[in-house]
Amino acid sequence: MYSVIVVPPECGQVNDQVRIATGDRIAFGRAETDGGLTIAHAGVPRVAGEIEAHRTFWLLSNLSEDQTYVVENPEGAGEHIKVTPGRLDAPVPFEFSRVVLPAAGDLLAFDVWAPRHAFRSVARQGLSGALTAPAFALDRTKRYFAVLAALCEPRLRGELHVPLPAVEQLVERLRPTWPTVSRSSVYWNIDYLALKLRLRPGPDTAEPGQRVNGKKESLVSLALRFDLVLEDDLAMLTAAPSEMVR
Repeated sequence: MYSVIVVPPECGQVNDQVRIATGDRIAFGRAETDGGLTIAHAGVPRVAGEIEAHRTFWLLSNLSEDQTYVVENPEGAGEHIKVTPGRLDAPVPFEFSRVVLPAAGDLLAFDVWAPRHAFRSVARQGLSGALTAPAFALDRTKRYFAVLAALCEPRLRGELHVPLPAVEQLVERLRPTWPTVSRSSVYWNIDYLALKLRLRPGPDTAEPGQRVNGKKESLVSLALRFDLVLEDDLAMLTAAPSEMVR
């Protein structure tokens, strides 16, 4: 049974995809190989690497001499792994992956899908005793969460290298669902989030003169790393006025 799908660059139709089963390997590189993936670019090694399907994930071998490959999760808001030259059988856990190859000044990419990921329920199975304390207590109906979603929006939409929105941009983004929003209210909610997510000490415990720099970057990094804000949450930024956050 096929478990991994390799999608060549500029793949236009399903028949061009390569499907491999557990234990099967496919080579990729500049040289044409039987059943392999040919990437015709002078900056790609003749034998650049190999992919091996392994049930719900896959393994990547970097057979280049000096190029590090990056495997991105297109749905992960910057989530990625690096596979250094010579590394064999690096496990890639993403359901959707984009392999990025640096090639003589260009960045070439092809996709690999592992669509057979399985999940079990995470609900408690009748266990007695106290509930586990939540790691991050966030209420998605509150304005602070809308501020956090607006902050994370560019990264969630795949714009990984753009600066985070300025406070003025956040105000404009939030105004459709929060007509009275202002610069001061956005600042207040950012400060509140920094306290709530423990990125800065409370006023009763802070040392005199202590400051937290890069507050917005820290908030976005933490939120995306632990999936506190997901792409589906961006819908709240365009919700009808009757559904506006409080």
